[in-house]
Amino acid sequence: MKSKSVPKDKTTGHQPPATSHRPSVAVFKFASCDGCQLSLLDAEDELLGVAQAVDIVYFPEATSIMLKGPYDIGLVEGSITTHHDAERIQQVRRLCRTLVTIGACATSGGIQALRNWKDVGGMVRMVYANPDFIRTLKMSTPVAEHVPVDFELRGCPINKHQLLELISAMLAGRKPNIPTYSVCLECKRRGNVCVAVARGAACMGPVTQAGCGALCPGFDRGCYGCFGPMESSNTASLTEQFRVLGRSDDDIVRAFRSYSAWAWQFRQAGEECEKS
Repeated sequence: MKSKSVPKDKTTGHQPPATSHRPSVAVFKFASCDGCQLSLLDAEDELLGVAQAVDIVYFPEATSIMLKGPYDIGLVEGSITTHHDAERIQQVRRLCRTLVTIGACATSGGIQALRNWKDVGGMVRMVYANPDFIRTLKMSTPVAEHVPVDFELRGCPINKHQLLELISAMLAGRKPNIPTYSVCLECKRRGNVCVAVARGAACMGPVTQAGCGALCPGFDRGCYGCFGPMESSNTASLTEQFRVLGRSDDDIVRAFRSYSAWAWQFRQAGEECEKS
């Protein structure tokens, strides 16, 4: 009698772990604030269900008991900013069957990517009494610029419900149901008055991926772009709208250079605005 073949994971194209054991999960931190890791811990009641479905075997933020790999699923928070980071992420990739980056730092360089347009050596000399002791890269870059990544989960911090959906999808071998539309749709669903139309606010919502529940517009503030560029984001159109609202080129550049500054859509929009 022939054994049934195990269906491949639709997200990664790989076969899911054998059903004889619970998948092992490891959580790694690079240059970041730990907020995305805390989102997993903030899941509270839902976390109990996750803990019953997987074995969290490496998670320095939550436990001192850490097992050696390999691991079925690796969650990586933080950007690559040092030579040590660049070497370590290669090791992490080899240890993890499926690698998922979580948060703006890991997926687009994070707020620390603002250094990419400045003289890092000059900043180090300005801040540290002994700059010779500092060893850092000139740029802060996403994990995907160093190793292959199977899935990116956006946000600053990530949405805990999206993280739970991602883990559930990987366990079920299906594609995660993570939205790629803009924050504007979330505003409409909440019944928010458009701050860009009603108040002339410089809102990044039209080009930013949904996930926060339109948090800032819900408090009568423009979106800051925490979840990075949406699918097919029209940054050129938004740039022109910012100019119609009277925003200077410096203001527009700052709008695109925030939490997801190194995402190529936002990076390109900022640099084109500087050239104009």
